[in-house]
Amino acid sequence: MNRILGPFSRRRLLSTVMLALAWCALWGSISVANAASGLVVGFLSSARLVGTDGTGGIRVKPLLHFGALVAIDLAQSTVSVAREILTPTDYTEEGIVAVDVPPGTRAHLLLLIVAVTVTPGTAVVDADPDTGRLYLHLLHLDRAEDTVEHVLELAELACRALPMNDDVELTT
Repeated sequence: MNRILGPFSRRRLLSTVMLALAWCALWGSISVANAASGLVVGFLSSARLVGTDGTGGIRVKPLLHFGALVAIDLAQSTVSVAREILTPTDYTEEGIVAVDVPPGTRAHLLLLIVAVTVTPGTAVVDADPDTGRLYLHLLHLDRAEDTVEHVLELAELACRALPMNDDVELTT
């Protein structure tokens, strides 16, 4: 099989096709032009995503797990906020919580910020990339401990899904 693919590994081929599909989804339709340009963009992008020493790239299973957790959070928090809006009694106890993410997850800070902020009732109000501290606004402060644990779980999954090469310098 590798003789047929030439310079393409199965992993790079899968990355290229997945990126091309995402490209078509962003344009809203699958056409010959979108598919062709998506394959070009996917090919160029996958060269950097796959990595050469096996430490970089995309790990599909943890990435799917990460996406599933975010989707579940989105559904549960939407129901919770809708219930809060529809009930006459106000049960909210808003507050700000600081979450310190481990040093290895700081490269994925933007992904964490988006994953947390997309869920209703929770928002990142500030982030310090130097210390890896996120400040979260919570609609229900009594769930602070669970939320901190969940954010740390998302951070760990982000690192497993999108590992970084050790030799890559991150600049802020």
